[in-house]
Amino acid sequence: MKLYMTERSGNAYKPRLLLAMLNVPYEKVLLDFAKKEQKQEPFLKLNPRGQVPVLEDRGRVYWGSTACLAYIARKHGGETWLPADPAGMAEVAQWLELAQNEIHYGLQWARGVVNKIRTGNLEEYQGYGKTGLGVLEGRLKSNQWLALGRPTIADIACYPYVALAHEGGFKLEDYPGVAAWVKRFESLPGWVKRV
Repeated sequence: MKLYMTERSGNAYKPRLLLAMLNVPYEKVLLDFAKKEQKQEPFLKLNPRGQVPVLEDRGRVYWGSTACLAYIARKHGGETWLPADPAGMAEVAQWLELAQNEIHYGLQWARGVVNKIRTGNLEEYQGYGKTGLGVLEGRLKSNQWLALGRPTIADIACYPYVALAHEGGFKLEDYPGVAAWVKRFESLPGWVKRV
């Protein structure tokens, strides 16, 4: 199994976390973000979107953090990280939606503007991010985990950019349930730092 990634990508960090937590061996294929290797051939043959992560396993290729998480969870995690029953799967999936919307367009993009990786309207991105953090706080002020009362790929999908929210100008102390969840997440067996 190969994981194509860049070191600083929060989206590539998501499958790295799950692979580490499940103790699944894999090969890291590092792309040079500064040289825009993810936008060049032959990487575009793996992911025509020109983004990391990409997971390659037994001749099959999966791109995008959600697809990578779903594949790893179902192949190596049994029912634990992504259940097969419709209600459980939907409960997890709604948090995957939050990760790919308010967290992505809020926390991730605000961080990008502050770190001068992207341009855009910081105030708009912070508005999306505050909405996302508010939704998380609503859940986590009285629940330990986002779905099913246990860690799932919902938590993995949301964690990386929430943990770095301060880089986008957000204060996690304003969201005590979220801040406690970040600490809980980082105490899970197999947790690894981003870089």
